Amino acid sequence: MDRTRYKLWYGVATCMLLGMFSGVVFADHDIELVPVGTYETGVFDDGAAEITAYDPASQRLFVVNAATQSIDVLDVADPSSMSLLFSIDVSPYGNNANSVDAYDGLVAAAIENNDKQAPGVVAFFDTDGNFLNQVTVGALPDMLTFTEDGQYVLVANEGEPNDDYDVDPEGSVSVIGLKYGVENAGVRTAGFSKFNDKHLDESVRIFGPGASVAQDLEPEFIAIAGKYAYVVCQENNALAVVDYTKPKVVALKGLGFKNHYKRGNALDASNRDDAINITNWPVYGMYQPDAIASYSVNGKYYLVTANEGDARDYDGYSEEERIKDLDLDPEVFPNAEYLQEDENLGRLNSTTANGDADGDGYFEKLFAYGARSFSIWDAYGKQVFDSGDQFEKITATLLPDDFNSTNDENDSFDNRSDDKGPEPEGLTIGKIGNRYYAFIGLERIGGIMVYDITKPKRPKFVQYINTRDFDGDAEAGTAGDLAPEGLLFIPAYDSPTHKPLLVVSYEVSGTVTVFQINEGGYGAKFAGSDGNLESTVPQETQLHQNFPNPFNPTTGISFQLAQSEDVTLSIYNTLGQEVRTLVREDLREGHHTVEWDGKDSFGRPVSSGIYFYRLAAGANISVRQMQLQR
Repeated sequence: MDRTRYKLWYGVATCMLLGMFSGVVFADHDIELVPVGTYETGVFDDGAAEITAYDPASQRLFVVNAATQSIDVLDVADPSSMSLLFSIDVSPYGNNANSVDAYDGLVAAAIENNDKQAPGVVAFFDTDGNFLNQVTVGALPDMLTFTEDGQYVLVANEGEPNDDYDVDPEGSVSVIGLKYGVENAGVRTAGFSKFNDKHLDESVRIFGPGASVAQDLEPEFIAIAGKYAYVVCQENNALAVVDYTKPKVVALKGLGFKNHYKRGNALDASNRDDAINITNWPVYGMYQPDAIASYSVNGKYYLVTANEGDARDYDGYSEEERIKDLDLDPEVFPNAEYLQEDENLGRLNSTTANGDADGDGYFEKLFAYGARSFSIWDAYGKQVFDSGDQFEKITATLLPDDFNSTNDENDSFDNRSDDKGPEPEGLTIGKIGNRYYAFIGLERIGGIMVYDITKPKRPKFVQYINTRDFDGDAEAGTAGDLAPEGLLFIPAYDSPTHKPLLVVSYEVSGTVTVFQINEGGYGAKFAGSDGNLESTVPQETQLHQNFPNPFNPTTGISFQLAQSEDVTLSIYNTLGQEVRTLVREDLREGHHTVEWDGKDSFGRPVSSGIYFYRLAAGANISVRQMQLQR
């Protein structure tokens, strides 16, 4: 980065560290994601790897490839060496597949019509790609999922309008019954027409020109909990509850708005200040989740959402406007001129559909798309947790040179701050032992956030891992994994390696990467398909948990390097202040251990408490915590 940008970042670095470490609860010792294999399509920015499904019996991955109108079938028996077996052509059934799922040897694909406003289909195949049956569903089938018992397939039919916004089909949820076999599959549909004349929560956004409620609602993603399906309507900032055994929509709930003026909810709102500036502003975030998943704790269901945000921007109608181009109510915003400067709120994308409650042309409230966070909700739609500004603070600390980058171009520092920041989009939940974990993909800067969500009201940050190469060329295919889209958890009992795996498909880079999930945070070696441990030459760079921990007064910090790297290993206190640098030199590949004697850089003993150690090895950056007890 140039000298000016370096100085601007350096001035806020300590603040970023302080904000990160004081606002994030860390897991004491936990799991660790380690990449073990990547499949590359070689196709850049054309949706060549979007959503994945897994069949444990055949050890095959099914990957939506929009670039070729197909579903690619990968052999994942050895995740370190995935290969393409064949592709299923979906063009005979419509345009593109938008989603795929698998259950007990049966593969289902949601396929949109060539006319997106016309009904789509769900096509069924066996794991060898043989066509079995197809059924008609609603317009623009987006996400589909099997129920836990495989008796039903549920489909979110988004029903988007055409570009002129003069054809707007109704959104709906199709329920496909498979009780009597796939050859006798039947379809029933739950719609929203009963809400057309109902008074709705004010945070449910119904705003398409001339649209009824049923037309305006756009189901995006589904989570199943018991006999209910919880369906996100992203643009509408709403959650529909569907009893799929009927089927019917039993409730429509608004998700509310996030107050970015509240402590812990700050955001970086400008891409024109050439700096990291995570600050509280008088703006409300519309949660507008993309992915949603469910889990159960002590007999209660909870929902987890990735709060991406999305705007309607068509030729016939667009709600998008930058805050500097809105007329602000002078009584509410006496400092409007200051707020609307480019380096403050002026560049932030907002909406004209909300904020002018009295219709006088002056906006009393400002709204931004998405919440730059993940949230946990109870089964009644009440929020019990939101990660606030943690995603931006964590990425600002670990990747300060590439903060809020876009996903198709390197050297794009701060590019997405005026839009939706890191843009959390995909997520999945995995149970490992007796603990639950949320894995959240950040679409723009990239990488996966890992949280322990066993306690829904107090999740703990575990890890952030990013397999993007910020020194590479995105279009040339040398920038690693770009734009995580679909995330899939494979439990150990279904895994080809007998260890839990996370499969992530990357839309822009057209890659699929498999991460092994090592338990205990000690970086266990990856066991190949033959069950034998790989050689002691490290296959990846890792930072391990210190030992002993807690400690007094000395502990060992171990790490491994897959290749020779310029390494920095530093200790920080809970205020984000650097206590001591233990390593700053070029090191060869291999395993390394450094001792810390509990003293600062002046040789003075430090006090008892929590400390953090940060390893920077080339493009790999990892942070862990430890406890000193005197």
